[in-house]
Amino acid sequence: MSTTQSVLDLQNRIARGDTTARGAVQTALDAAEKLNNTLNAFLEIDREGALLRADSIDIEPDKSSMPMAGIPIAIKDNICVRGMQTSCGSRILGRYHPPYNATVIDRLLHAGAVVVGKTNCDEFAMGSSNENSAFGPVKNPWDTSRVPGGSSGGSAAAVAAGIIPVALGSDTGGSVRQPAALCGVIGLKPTYGRISRYGLVAFGSSLDQVGVFARQAADAAVVLQTIAGRDPHDATTADVPVMNYIGETAKTLDGVRLGVARSLMGEGLDDEVRDAIEKAIDAYKGLGAEIVEVDLPHAKYAIAVYYIIATAEASSNLARYDGVRYGFRAEDAPGLRDMYRKTRDEGFGPEVKRRIMLGTYVLSAGYYDAYYLKAQKVRTLLRQDFMKAFEKCDAILTPTTPTPAFKFGEKVDDPLAMYLNDIYTVTANLAGVPGISVPCGLSSERLPIGMQLLGPFWGEGTLLRLAHQYQSAQPFSELPAVHA
Repeated sequence: MSTTQSVLDLQNRIARGDTTARGAVQTALDAAEKLNNTLNAFLEIDREGALLRADSIDIEPDKSSMPMAGIPIAIKDNICVRGMQTSCGSRILGRYHPPYNATVIDRLLHAGAVVVGKTNCDEFAMGSSNENSAFGPVKNPWDTSRVPGGSSGGSAAAVAAGIIPVALGSDTGGSVRQPAALCGVIGLKPTYGRISRYGLVAFGSSLDQVGVFARQAADAAVVLQTIAGRDPHDATTADVPVMNYIGETAKTLDGVRLGVARSLMGEGLDDEVRDAIEKAIDAYKGLGAEIVEVDLPHAKYAIAVYYIIATAEASSNLARYDGVRYGFRAEDAPGLRDMYRKTRDEGFGPEVKRRIMLGTYVLSAGYYDAYYLKAQKVRTLLRQDFMKAFEKCDAILTPTTPTPAFKFGEKVDDPLAMYLNDIYTVTANLAGVPGISVPCGLSSERLPIGMQLLGPFWGEGTLLRLAHQYQSAQPFSELPAVHA
């Protein structure tokens, strides 16, 4: 049995008695331990806890109310799981073990899922390559000399390598969709407010969302169905009914209007990525979708706006890590201020420090109106661009990333070049709309290429439908060089 099987296949095998929850979880644990020296995808693998959990599911007499009974899942290390570490890929949290579960974890456990481990990530989810983790970079299973994308690179690599069928990540500016594209898997970022952020360690509070990795769109639908919905612990969750996402995937694309913003496919886009996107557009025409031209005139400002707002919010959110209440505390500090300064200097990595300084600058007196306030105004204009575009179409298709996966070290010394990797993904977070990355081909170097589908508020059902129908017509069955 391989965990490259879909969630639905595993569900059926467990229900029929062809395997057990313990068998499925054992396979995932064995693969995680076998491949982790190569990929560095996991920061913690909980063999004992996962097998105990699987055994308890196997003796459950009625699993009908557990739609994910026995399904192994991995969790990004900035989402709280009681009894497991939550380091956010940073030394400043050390081996912090939260005393509670995030809401998404409680809902997964209630549905019968089994958490097998916590995955590696860029420190505090700040990065596009997973080179910023304090515990070493994650390797791309397609080519271990290349990055898996970030910040949720560990979750993306674990799903791509077939270690587990689904995983959770977080997406602040593309941190689920971008690594999904570079690793050749599905990556779903929901509408802001669709999934609870309670228990997700904050980076940019108006941008962060828990997201889903899977090999199949239908599997992402199963997970979204499980974790979506209003949460009294999170005031930003919306009281909007959770639709039948699994049922949505079965619908045809007849009458669906798919928007294409040609202005986003110009300079800076790799030729092979452009060709793959054009072929995907033709494939959607063949599936019955109507292709319409749309315009997002303020999208060209998205990177600048994002890195003002995100750094400002990071500066505020990360002020809590001071060595007083939890996590790392510097030694040999003669006074309180010295302890603050030394703890943050030794505990935070260079990228986190860079973003804290940028955010503090744009929020400072004399610069707030010129930068932060102006960025918020352009953010509103970008949201309005999307609303106008969705009057003409049901979803918008763009590239997910401008290039396939790049080599380690290639952009580390050029922060702007690194930030531009998010040029197609940050718009969804700024506007609050949902997005999904779908594998749509391989480059000449056999590296995955992803396309991005963006939808209106609460449009996850349409995105999953588009993704599933494309995958059904254009199956992406390739396996990476490193796989379970």
